[in-house]
Amino acid sequence: MNTKYFDSILELAKTKNFNRAAENLYITQPALTYQINSAEEEIGFRIFDRSGKGASLTPAGEQFVAALREINTEWKRSVEQGQNFSVKYRDNIRIAMSTRADIVYLPEIMNLYEKEEPSVSVTPYFDYYHSIDSFLRGEQDIVFAIRDAVRQIPDVTMHPFFDSHIYLVCRKDDVLAKKEKITEKDLEGRTLLVGGGSPGPLRAVQQRIIRNGRISYFNSQDHDTSITFVASGKAIVLAPGFLNDHNPEFRWIPYDCREVIPCVLCTHSSDARGPVRHFVRTILDYYKDKKNL
Repeated sequence: MNTKYFDSILELAKTKNFNRAAENLYITQPALTYQINSAEEEIGFRIFDRSGKGASLTPAGEQFVAALREINTEWKRSVEQGQNFSVKYRDNIRIAMSTRADIVYLPEIMNLYEKEEPSVSVTPYFDYYHSIDSFLRGEQDIVFAIRDAVRQIPDVTMHPFFDSHIYLVCRKDDVLAKKEKITEKDLEGRTLLVGGGSPGPLRAVQQRIIRNGRISYFNSQDHDTSITFVASGKAIVLAPGFLNDHNPEFRWIPYDCREVIPCVLCTHSSDARGPVRHFVRTILDYYKDKKNL
């Protein structure tokens, strides 16, 4: 449907009079009638009942107009945003992560990058389960990922980011919170949350602890669920450092193990845009000297 018809339908729904609606739209009454008839023919049902007194919405028309108001508002907002973007920016970089903590310094990096590339915008995208899928569909330009999750995917360029260490997460009032490093012996008699989509190296650590049989454990659906149980004091959890959102409610303590989780930034091999390469370099350089990852 021609988007110009949106205003015609909405104006007629408001005034319930063809002549008045046409005047408000600065078009002729026959032109308005043509637009309404064309719209109804296209969608396959009557929006309005006509009478000598004017026009009234049919039951189907009431439902349609209610939805159309929302669509029209969103459409106009999108057009305005596009117009604003076209004036200020020449390019946009879309970067996907599962959580904000994946690239916790992203706000500072965006500010730094904007000073170097003022005509390029950066749009973050967060989706715990589908950030990589969104990237593979071409909806994102960059994605943060665990290396083992993307190493077999074709047409992807991997940029080594950092090796994420494994941490014990507990409440700040937990007796373990006073320690600077956690060993397996420290976990004896505690309840450990496991599973929840844990990366391979973390699963290996969890299984080693479970095999030794000195702890209780139960499966957790995901990291957010685990953190909720930790906050309630019911359990503790081992987690990759990149999930640390620096919530003051918790203490993240390095766990004594050899395993690390290699993390990467991925770009599309076919994407040769200079701003994308520049932004990846900016992220990598900013993280070079960062610790506690």
